[in-house]
Amino acid sequence: MDQLWEWLVIAGALAVVLVGLVVGFLRPGRRGRTPTLPPTSTPPPTQPIPAQPTPADPGGGVDTLPPRGTPPETDESDVLLEEPVTPTLERPETAVGRLQRLRARLARSNTALGKGLLALLTRGGLDDAAWEEVEDTLLAADLGIDATNELVEQLRTEVKVHGTSDEATVRGWLRTDLLRLVDPGMNRALASARVDGRPAVVLVVGVNGTGKTTTVGKLARVLVAEDKDVLLGAADTFRAAAADQLETWGARVGVPTVRSHKDGADPAAVAFDAVKAGIELEADVVLLDTAGRLHNKANLMDELGKIKRVVEKQSPIDEVLLVLDATTGQNGLRQAEVFAQVVGITGIVLTKLDGTAKGGIVVAVQRKLGVPVKLVGLGEGPDDLAPFDPEAFVDAILA
Repeated sequence: MDQLWEWLVIAGALAVVLVGLVVGFLRPGRRGRTPTLPPTSTPPPTQPIPAQPTPADPGGGVDTLPPRGTPPETDESDVLLEEPVTPTLERPETAVGRLQRLRARLARSNTALGKGLLALLTRGGLDDAAWEEVEDTLLAADLGIDATNELVEQLRTEVKVHGTSDEATVRGWLRTDLLRLVDPGMNRALASARVDGRPAVVLVVGVNGTGKTTTVGKLARVLVAEDKDVLLGAADTFRAAAADQLETWGARVGVPTVRSHKDGADPAAVAFDAVKAGIELEADVVLLDTAGRLHNKANLMDELGKIKRVVEKQSPIDEVLLVLDATTGQNGLRQAEVFAQVVGITGIVLTKLDGTAKGGIVVAVQRKLGVPVKLVGLGEGPDDLAPFDPEAFVDAILA
């Protein structure tokens, strides 16, 4: 009986050992039988932070987390302050470079007036039918009836007297006669210098769609290229984007703009404030942009007269520039007459004098108004506006 108990004890012990070995062999992470996950970083143990008393709970309590989205507090010494980015100002092209480039464009756009005339005048046998063709060519170039008759009569006399059809000779006659019509003796200087301790004031007017705001922006570039201190006045308060557009033009060359952020603001008040600011800032010239208006709308023309009167309460207006779209040709002359009656035009800016525009409009508008063309635009680029040069203009036509 005792021997039997001994065997049972031994058998039980063996069973316990065997079970232990099996369990140890099957435990995870042992002997490579079960794949392990990548180790993760375990944060070091932290000591509990005692709650800080708050004014609302002087006896202590539990701190609350900052609201969602609240940026964490940082030490000012850890913050890197970035220097503000200064916009790069553009340096406009000088007038000399513009005239060379614009002359080439003008020569391409006035082939009918120059080459067409030379072809007619040098073919010989100029009878009445040929002279009618010459007249038609000049009229098609928007030279106007009076100027056309005058030029044709002069050319017929020269051909009869000299009896030659040599191209070089005829070209010389044509250049002389055209230059006389363009009238190089007109004063084309632009008011852009301080007068009696105040800035020159330039009012820019015209009908809708002629590109007044763009012209004012380009004119600012012309003046900046001459080292003038310019200030812009956004007195076109009816077209929503006009003030923004003008401000953008000015910012590109470092020129400030006086404007109203209220839709439909009084344009006379904006113009007044712009001139006042120009006086205070000691600017050389203040350019005032105005809203486009139809010449046959009496109330709009009266408003333009009001702008002029209000501005003149604190400063004379030294220049009134009428912006004309050269592609409208003779149709723009009636517009010019009405504007001249209301605000006293002192100079013309001819835009879009490329493409389908006719060079003769320069002669026609000057003869109609008795005021000079002072600036011409021959493209869409920011520096495609240049002072008008009569001799360069005629040479470009005959190139």
